[in-house]
Amino acid sequence: MTRRLRHGQPWGHAAAGPPDVEITGDDADLAARATNHRGELLRFHPSPRSDLARALGLGPEGPGATEVAVDALIVGGDARGGGDDVPAVNAVVLGRPPDRLRSSACSSRVSVRLDGRPWFAGRATTVVVANGQFLRGVDLVPRGHPGDGWVEVQVYALGRRERVEMRRRLAFGTHVPHPRITAGRARHVELEVTARRLPVEIDGRRRGRSKRLEVTVVPASIRLLV
Repeated sequence: MTRRLRHGQPWGHAAAGPPDVEITGDDADLAARATNHRGELLRFHPSPRSDLARALGLGPEGPGATEVAVDALIVGGDARGGGDDVPAVNAVVLGRPPDRLRSSACSSRVSVRLDGRPWFAGRATTVVVANGQFLRGVDLVPRGHPGDGWVEVQVYALGRRERVEMRRRLAFGTHVPHPRITAGRARHVELEVTARRLPVEIDGRRRGRSKRLEVTVVPASIRLLV
């Protein structure tokens, strides 16, 4: 079965043969293993924690026989602790994740550049850079598609009293559009925080704190059965 991108564009084709590699785990496990098996056909057996699996429609019965080309993310910046860049497949969050954003969370002055151009500068609690659509099962980025060559970017500058209602709407993807959730898309994203370091989450896992991150899309870099 051929799957569809936005606007009816075809995505995927029948697999020509069996998978080269079997991967079991969550999104971070897939990202790490895919980095070591570039160009090979992967069969992914997702754990319940995998949000990319939700976006792809992968259930407990496992993948079928359609091959799709999934984008990957490369995350650089000062959250690496001097190590290598971090691969990802679903989402990068700087600051408090939207599904955990409470009235007590403080905002910080953040600047965001999309594809080298200044795009946002102001106070915010959260920046999301998403390849997929879901985060911990909520419909965080309704426009997200892991095979279109773009990431969706959201900056949350909600007032304290607006955050409860935003969380209620997350499950249905109706929290956007919102005048204090700025949304855009890019292939390369640069994030910088003026003062304190903010927590970083990559594919659902905490990755320390950062004042500067860069996220780059690597289009169609993962061959995956769905």
